Amino acid sequence: MPITAYKPTSSARRGMTSEDTSELTTPNPKHSLTKSYKKSHGRNNQGRITTRHKGGANRRKYRAISFSLPQNYHGTIEHIEYDPNRTSHIARLKDNSGRYRYILATQGMSIGQTINCGDEVAIENGNRLTLRQIPVGSVIHAIELKPGKGAQLVRSAGAAAQLIARDEHSAQVRLPSGEVRIFSVECSASLGVIGNEQHQNVSIGKAGRNRHKGIRPTVRGVVMNAVDHPHGGGDGGRHRMAKAPRTPWGQKTLGLKTRRNKSTNKYIVRSRHASRRS
Repeated sequence: MPITAYKPTSSARRGMTSEDTSELTTPNPKHSLTKSYKKSHGRNNQGRITTRHKGGANRRKYRAISFSLPQNYHGTIEHIEYDPNRTSHIARLKDNSGRYRYILATQGMSIGQTINCGDEVAIENGNRLTLRQIPVGSVIHAIELKPGKGAQLVRSAGAAAQLIARDEHSAQVRLPSGEVRIFSVECSASLGVIGNEQHQNVSIGKAGRNRHKGIRPTVRGVVMNAVDHPHGGGDGGRHRMAKAPRTPWGQKTLGLKTRRNKSTNKYIVRSRHASRRS
């Protein structure tokens, strides 16, 4: 999808760009597939901030996305819609029984296209199959970690993974980060690359657009008081830190490994860090 530039009527507008939404077919979502949700603004049930820099977003409704489709499903695309809750666009499906569903829209999807799910469906863009049925070398997205749980990986705009190997019980998939991971062949995935690939090229242009998204300003630790941040205090001048960079809670950052789930290390064939060094 192309990028639209604004007329430079101000300093903020001069560098601002946005997505061209002319390819979207309807401005309004299906009411039965939406629900409202309460914004936490980064606070817990005691009202204390647990996630900083959140709050003040525009009001929006959540679109219920079907990250897994039932076996032998056949649906027709009625609309390609905008979703304010994710970077990718979504496609509205209608099956033979008249039931509607939302799925992630892929590159090349069009109104009237049929989306199928099953073990013997065609190897076509948007169709959903188990990794056992997908040919090696295929480009996929919306991958399950556990069979039947629904897609958890490769769901953002322009993302895609590749099935690179498979045996009787497991399959190896190269993820967008470069990591090669083992999945069960019973996990399902959708074929194709997720659409709206130009999303990463959008220039915010002004601080107000981040506030509309619910992102509040970030302040550097070195300009805080010593009581508020490990980097704070001093005479106010620019100086190098005598200690390693730390978070506001004293945890080392900028290089410290934070992965704690060692139980899944056995599924990682090649680390995403190793792929960057090569």
